Amino acid sequence: MSSIDPIAVFRTEAAECLEQIEAGLLDLTHQLDDKALIDAVFRGLHTLKGSGSMFGFDALAAFTHHCETAFDRVRKGQAPATTELVAAVLDAQDHMRALVDDPNGNHDATSQRLLAQLQAAVGGGDAAKSVHAVAATAPIVADKRKTWRIRFSLPQNAMINGTNPLGLLDELRDLGECRILANTSAIPPLSALVPTELHLSWDVTVTTEQPRSAIDDVFIFVMDDMQLDVEEIDGNAIVATPDEPAVSAVPQVVAPVAAAAAEVVPVKREAAATAASVADQRQAKAAESVRVPAERLDELMDRVGELVIAQSRLSQLASASADIGLRSVSEEIERLSGELRDTMMVLRMVPVASLFSRFRRLVHDLARETGKVIELVTEGETTEVDKTVIERLADPLVHLVRNSIDHGLEPPEERLAAGKAEAGTITLSARQSGGEVIISINDDGRGINRERVRAKAESSGLIQPGQQLSDAELLQLIFAPGFSTAAQITNLSGRGVGMDVVKQTVEALRGAIDIVSKPGQGSDVSLRIPLTLAIIDGLLVRVGAGRYVIPLSAVEECLELSLEEDLRSRGRSFISLRDSLVPFLRLRDVFRTGTKPDVHQKVVVISTGTERVGLVVDQIIGDHQTVIKSMSKLHNDVAHFSGATILGDGSVALILDVVHLVAAGQQQEAHLRAAG
Repeated sequence: MSSIDPIAVFRTEAAECLEQIEAGLLDLTHQLDDKALIDAVFRGLHTLKGSGSMFGFDALAAFTHHCETAFDRVRKGQAPATTELVAAVLDAQDHMRALVDDPNGNHDATSQRLLAQLQAAVGGGDAAKSVHAVAATAPIVADKRKTWRIRFSLPQNAMINGTNPLGLLDELRDLGECRILANTSAIPPLSALVPTELHLSWDVTVTTEQPRSAIDDVFIFVMDDMQLDVEEIDGNAIVATPDEPAVSAVPQVVAPVAAAAAEVVPVKREAAATAASVADQRQAKAAESVRVPAERLDELMDRVGELVIAQSRLSQLASASADIGLRSVSEEIERLSGELRDTMMVLRMVPVASLFSRFRRLVHDLARETGKVIELVTEGETTEVDKTVIERLADPLVHLVRNSIDHGLEPPEERLAAGKAEAGTITLSARQSGGEVIISINDDGRGINRERVRAKAESSGLIQPGQQLSDAELLQLIFAPGFSTAAQITNLSGRGVGMDVVKQTVEALRGAIDIVSKPGQGSDVSLRIPLTLAIIDGLLVRVGAGRYVIPLSAVEECLELSLEEDLRSRGRSFISLRDSLVPFLRLRDVFRTGTKPDVHQKVVVISTGTERVGLVVDQIIGDHQTVIKSMSKLHNDVAHFSGATILGDGSVALILDVVHLVAAGQQQEAHLRAAG
C-alpha cells in the first residue's frame, strides 16, 4: 500500500490556495474598497504562510509574511488598496509558486526585487517593519481597547493531526493582556486515558485593540473542526483573585489547577460528547470529497476499457451459442459494464470553469502590457469536459485569446472614434451539443481583415493570385504554418506559430474549428471538441472486407442506396435529402478496397456543425462501445482515421475521422460545382 507524501499534499493545497489568492486579487482590481475581498486575500496569504512554515518551506513563509503584512495594513486602514499594490502582490504570487515548486533554489534576487516593488506600492519602507513600528509607537488608549472572552475546545485528534494548542494560546497572548484558564473536567480516568487524545478546553480573556477578526485568524487552520465561542465583555468586571491568578506563561495552563477549574463554567461530559459528535459529523462531511491522483483515474479508465473489450467478446460468443444461461449472464455483464463505463466517464469530467479561470490573469496582464481596456466575460462555466481535453486545450485557448487581444481589440481611442465602448470585451463560452462541447472565443473588435489575409496568403504561396475561395476557406488560412498578418513581431504575435498550434491540437482531439468574422464588429472562433477521448459509442460498418467505426455522435441518419441509384449518381456524387443536396463519398473508392459494391449499399449521413456529408458503406453492422486506442507515429499522416479499437473477436477496426471526411466531401462538392 502506497504511503501519502505530505509534501505532495501540501503542494496541491498550496496551488489551490494560490488560485484563490489570485482570484481574490483580480476581483479586487475592480472593487478596491471591498473589505470582504481584502479580508479573503489576507486569509489566503495567512493560510499559505502558516502551512508553508508547518511543512518546512521557510523561504515561502518568510516571503509571504511581507505580503500578508501589507494586506494587514490595508485591513486596518493604515494603507490604501491600490492597483499598484494588487499588481505587486500578483507578481509576488507568481514568485510564491516558484518557492513552492523549488524551495531550495536561489530566489534571493527575485525576492528582493519583488519586496522592493511591494514596499513602493504600500507607501515606502519595509512593510513588516512599518507595521511593527506602528504597533510599537502607537499609544495605548483605554477607550479603544475591548475585552473578549474566548472559550474553545479542539477535536480529540487535534494533536495527532499536528495542531499544537500551546501555539494557539501563544498567539492569543500576543494580542494583548491575556488570562488563560484550562478546563480539565472532560479528562477521563487514567485507565481509559489515551495519551494522543486531547480532552482539555480553555477559557481565555483578552484585552486588546485588535478587531474580532484578529481572534478568528488565530484559529484559521482549525476553525472547521473546533468549538469556538467569542463574546465581548466588560473589561472592568474582571477581577483577578488570589485563587484565580492571571496566567502569564503558557506552560502553566495545562496544570490541573483546582481553583482555575472552579472558575471556568463547568463543561459536562454530555456537552463534551456532543462536541465530539459534531466534530465527527464535520469530519464525515469533509470525507465526502476524496482527493485522487489523476494517474489513478487514467489507470482505472484503462481497466474499464479492457473490461469493455472483454464484454464485447463475451457478447459475441453468447450470440453464437444456444445456451440461454450464457446469454443471460452476457446481457447482465453488458449492462453492468455499461453502467461502470458511464460512471467512469463522469469521474473524468471536469467543469470548464477550471480552464476559464486561468484567463482572468492573462487578460489582466495583457491589458497592462498593451494599454487596452479589456473586460473578460465567461459563460457556461459548468459545462463538463473530459479532463484530458481540458489539459490539452489550455495552450490553444491562450493563443486564441492573445490573438483576439492583439489583432482584434482596438486601442481605447480608436474604439471611441468608432462609436464603441472604451472597454473591449473578450467572451469565453462553453456549451454542449450532442456528443461534443463547443468552446467559443468572441471579441467585439475590428474583425479579420480579409484583404490582408489574402495578400499575405498570396505572397506566401499558400494560394494562387486571384484564386477563388469561399469566405470560410479564406478565414481558415490564418491557421496555416507561419501565417501572420502582424506588421511587426511583438511579445504577443507576429511569428506565425500560435494559430498553427491551435489547429494541430484541435485536430489531434478529433475536433474542428469554425470562424465567423464581421468587419468592425468582431470575430468568433468556435472549437468543436468531443466530450471524451477514452470510450465512445460508435456505429460499426463494413466497407469491402474491412470493418470501421463511425463516432455515433456525428451520425445524423442512415439511408439505403440501391445499385440503380448508385449507377445514376456516378460523376456527381450527390443525394437528395429533404430538398437539399448532400455530397457523399464512396468509402470503397476512398480506401481502394478493390471489391464490388453490395447490392443494397447504405449511406451514413454525418455532420460537423452545419456541414453534412454522406458515407457510402456496404453494411451497417450495429452500435459498438468503442475503446479508443491511439495510432502509432507511423500512421500520423493517414488523414482519414483518428484511432483504432479492438473488436470482440480480437480484430482491429479503424475509427473514421469525421472532420477530415466532411472536409473531403465538401471539397469534392466545391470541385464539382466549379466544373459545372
